[in-house]
Amino acid sequence: MARPELDYRELDRYVQRVDDRWKIQRVVVGGARVDDAQGVGLQRERGPEWVVIFVSEHFDGVPWLERVHQAGSLWDALEMGAPADVHCYTAAEFERRREQLAVVRTTVQRGVEITPERTA
Repeated sequence: MARPELDYRELDRYVQRVDDRWKIQRVVVGGARVDDAQGVGLQRERGPEWVVIFVSEHFDGVPWLERVHQAGSLWDALEMGAPADVHCYTAAEFERRREQLAVVRTTVQRGVEITPERTA
């Protein structure tokens, strides 16, 4: 059985949509779909199909729930086949959450980095 491929084109489009609102420094995408594509079958429970972590200093001063709601509303669940568990952190928040939350730690360890493309 062939491994599923990640739709990097659609992931790039999503990251660009979020980057258009807040300049993103780092994006890590993980979850069951990424594990499947990488051939990692270590989870007993699949967990979220997609986990997307955005890191931007431009989140500073924006309430966490508002960031997550806005970034999550830009995700195309129909195109990607499932909803995403979206996380939006400043760099300092990200460092704390990586220590505190297993989903963030696992996504950083096993996920893939997506680089926002800067347009002039």
